[in-house]
Amino acid sequence: MADDDTHNQSQECTTVREFCANGVCMKTTDVEAKLDEGNIQEAESSLREGLSLNFEVCLLCFLLDDLKLGEFEFDCLVLKEARALLGRLEYQRGNVEGALRVFDGIDLQAAIQRLQPSPAVSQHAASLVLEGVYLKAKSLQKLGRFTEAAQDCTNVLDAVGRIFPQGILNVQVENRLQETVSQAVELLPELWKQADNYQEAMSAYRRALLHLWNLNNDCCARIQKAFAVFLLHSGLEAGPPSLGAQIDGAYVPKNNLEEAILLLMVLMRKIQQGMIQWDPSVMDHLMYALSVCSQTPVLSKQLEELKPGVFHRIDRWNILALCCSGAGQNKAALNLLRKSLHKHERPDDLTALLLAAKICSEDFYLAAEGVAYAQRAIDNAQGVDGHLKGVGLRMLGLCLGKQAKVSSSDFERSRIQSEALKSLDAAISFEQDNADIIFELGVQYAEQRNLNAALRYAKKYIDVTGGSVLKGWRLLALILSAQQRFSEAELVTDAALDETAKWDQGPLLRLKAKLQISQSRPMDAIETYRYLLALVQAQRKSFGPVRIDSQVEDDKVKEFEVWHGLANLYSSLSHWKDVEICLKKAREMKQYSAELLHTEGKI
Repeated sequence: MADDDTHNQSQECTTVREFCANGVCMKTTDVEAKLDEGNIQEAESSLREGLSLNFEVCLLCFLLDDLKLGEFEFDCLVLKEARALLGRLEYQRGNVEGALRVFDGIDLQAAIQRLQPSPAVSQHAASLVLEGVYLKAKSLQKLGRFTEAAQDCTNVLDAVGRIFPQGILNVQVENRLQETVSQAVELLPELWKQADNYQEAMSAYRRALLHLWNLNNDCCARIQKAFAVFLLHSGLEAGPPSLGAQIDGAYVPKNNLEEAILLLMVLMRKIQQGMIQWDPSVMDHLMYALSVCSQTPVLSKQLEELKPGVFHRIDRWNILALCCSGAGQNKAALNLLRKSLHKHERPDDLTALLLAAKICSEDFYLAAEGVAYAQRAIDNAQGVDGHLKGVGLRMLGLCLGKQAKVSSSDFERSRIQSEALKSLDAAISFEQDNADIIFELGVQYAEQRNLNAALRYAKKYIDVTGGSVLKGWRLLALILSAQQRFSEAELVTDAALDETAKWDQGPLLRLKAKLQISQSRPMDAIETYRYLLALVQAQRKSFGPVRIDSQVEDDKVKEFEVWHGLANLYSSLSHWKDVEICLKKAREMKQYSAELLHTEGKI
């Protein structure tokens, strides 16, 4: 009986040319009149009322498909619009699978063939059809079918490209169509990432940023930030954009890091110009990217250009101090931290205290100030920050060790050295496998002439680091040398040379030459010096006069030191002509040098 009633209802609706949905009936002549007048908005509003995925809706689609609108022949488009509208309603209700069944009936290619860029009626039809395909992609995404969703999203953008072959201009497009385009452009790379197709995601990001989609500032900024994060953390080496996308005279990034930094700096410029709202995550990503490539001076410039009030002044001082410290400008960094740690600012800021103590630990005459900072850090390392107490004890031990070297008496020096060792021993109880503390304990014991303990920690440091750090081998060789075990020290140096990259071998070669001199092998030492000289000269030509060694920043071998060492070696052999040549070369690099004048005076 139910089937007979339904059949009768269908025949009745067809006879009187009206449709019913959820108890609401409408004559098809009303819809036809509105469509004939080009009033798509009112027609859509009429269709929107009371629709649901039931028998009446199927009947509606059948009736709409049968509409004849004279010369415009919009019958298929009306059907596609109806499907898109019904699918949107089901999607908004949360019926994703039902919406997908409706969207599957949209033939995008057939609909696009009837769409033109200029008429208002066609743009509205395009907006509904394209929105339907976009929502189909969203439905597929929610169902975990990411590759299919990405393909539908790509179809939307391809269709827009055919409708607007020269790109979208603001005056050409209505708001709904622009909204759909913007959402599809932003969604596509995310879908490819969820489908684990990173190469396609990279292409989608570049397509989004290089084509004329008429994106607003906020949408473009979101895409730029997402692309920068993807470049930094995806692990995929993208390479520069294609030649067709490059503009003559424009800067072309060489790798992921450069491209990410460029995007983030563009975002910072937009923030400074008021085009987009302040986003602290942009600065966080920029800090990370510039720190990775040791460009902290660039980061400090970006911070200085921010308008007042964006960062609290104390936070700005602390970050600038980190930047200056990373760039080797310790004096400027410490001055900023002194302002930050003033009693009227944040005197108990744990991070600032530890950084100030670290800076002071590298200077004999600031060590006493560093002791005060480290002690305050230890006192404030409570509760959730308790794990930083070991760091404070380590900084205290380093500062005390430096302070001991400028003590006014042997008694004072011995007392401070004992306190330094006590602090480092307490620090290692918090972090037993901390390689830095192990190394610093070895250095402290060596400076106190407790060579057996120093040797034990030097060997432990090599075990913990797997022999991958240059300074551990050097410390072990120096301790063996201090024990008069020169041949063993040379063997350790040779082993370290085998494990060290060529550009980092300078300090080891100089140590090997000195060990050979100690063993009365001057000719071997001369040969080692010659190899060292060739290495240093090659470094100077490759990297310029200043090069920061990644592992031994405070013990770089300079060409002057090599010439001076050779002069002393030739002097011990009474090769006066060679001595004069070496001194002349050294004098060209440093005209006024006390050690050079001393050597000349001896000669």
